[in-house]
Amino acid sequence: MRKVENRTFNILVVEDSPGDRKLVSHLFRECTPPCQLFFAADGEEATEFIFKRGQFETAVTPDLVILDLNMPNKDGRDVLKEIKTTPNLKRIPVVVLTTSSSHQDVDAAYEFQANSYIQKPSDLSQFRAVIDVICQYWLRTVELPTTL
Repeated sequence: MRKVENRTFNILVVEDSPGDRKLVSHLFRECTPPCQLFFAADGEEATEFIFKRGQFETAVTPDLVILDLNMPNKDGRDVLKEIKTTPNLKRIPVVVLTTSSSHQDVDAAYEFQANSYIQKPSDLSQFRAVIDVICQYWLRTVELPTTL
């Protein structure tokens, strides 16, 4: 396993459920290395953040995006397509974390180059385990692309 970098990772969490945003925020506090979480409540806000438009003109480029699929305004599939078809953003890893277990959604997410697809658990201990795995794998094990 690689040495944990001495830096804070920037993670954009795209999630429309206030309860899930609160839970993710709580669980990531236990993550090592430390993370700075940014939240987008729907796909429109997510693309504004990622493309640094409007109120997000000075937003950081995330090291990792955690993306729900089923959201109002613009869904996660469209956000994923936009990220992965934009040359200076397509290297950002995107982890789909959604309630959908549909094979069509799984296949579509990978077709649009999602880096992982995880069905969101309903059980708190399993949700904690998922966040632990994301921290372990994406922030401690793999080498992420350099900041854009």
